[in-house]
Amino acid sequence: MNEIKIFSPATIANISCGFDVLGCCLEAIGDEMIIKKSNTKGIQITKIIGEDLPLETDKNVAGVAALTLLAHLNFEIDFGFEIEIYKNIKPGSGIGSSAASAAGAVFALNELLNKPFSKTELVAFACEGERLACGSPIADNVAPAIFGGFTLVKSTQPLKIIELPTLDGLYTTIIHPQIEIRTADARAVLPTKIDLDAAVKQWANVGSLIHALHTNDHELFADSLTDFIVEPHRSKLIPDFDLVKQSALKAGALGCGISGSGPSIFTFSKTLQDAENVSNSIRKIYSKNNIPFHIYISEINTKGIKIKI
Repeated sequence: MNEIKIFSPATIANISCGFDVLGCCLEAIGDEMIIKKSNTKGIQITKIIGEDLPLETDKNVAGVAALTLLAHLNFEIDFGFEIEIYKNIKPGSGIGSSAASAAGAVFALNELLNKPFSKTELVAFACEGERLACGSPIADNVAPAIFGGFTLVKSTQPLKIIELPTLDGLYTTIIHPQIEIRTADARAVLPTKIDLDAAVKQWANVGSLIHALHTNDHELFADSLTDFIVEPHRSKLIPDFDLVKQSALKAGALGCGISGSGPSIFTFSKTLQDAENVSNSIRKIYSKNNIPFHIYISEINTKGIKIKI
């Protein structure tokens, strides 16, 4: 195979209580990428459509992730790769824009090289793209993009990813205000020390959320989607966050929180009808201010990155 076209999905990270460790993969939103073998060794980014992002390999998350993969090959190759990126996920949106590019690049290279690396190794390579994007090699977006479904980052040294089940019939509704919140800025507002009582409540919610996924318990899942540590600080950066959350829960959402570092706000619903009701409800709130927005409704993508024919 000399060329591959892929769909690299958007993701939700943190999932309220799981800061930097929990994530899930989305079906309806994602980038497309085309990666081709080239006679020129190394990595070249030849085209980016949809966003003004650097073509220089060492300044682009896809390029950095791909170079990291090549550096870990234990065999010689006499060719390189050209990467085309068709961005549908806006940078700074909070739904894994940089992760989609980084994860997509290493997934595609691995396919074209006959799969020498495991999924966990691909996550590690993609994390180097995340390091470029936000200053830290976080895995909570790239892991679900590569594994699909819900994932838990058990540890980073060494990297361990746990695949989790998905609740039956689960849908997400995501509102993306067209403002940018840089991940580095969103991390800067977080406290360096946290209250012990809040920490206890937080890890109890993480444990119960994991149990809810394994037992297909929608009520317990909903009861676990509370963030005592990060959301109180980051929500101040997102216009009308509290109104959106109140409206979503009233419309039938199981839970609502900040996707990644924001500004996107995610909700989970038990059915497609509930997800559409939530969409209509939160649309009314943002229609009253002057901030443009997009709303997405998506199932959970249990496969992760997909090869397009």
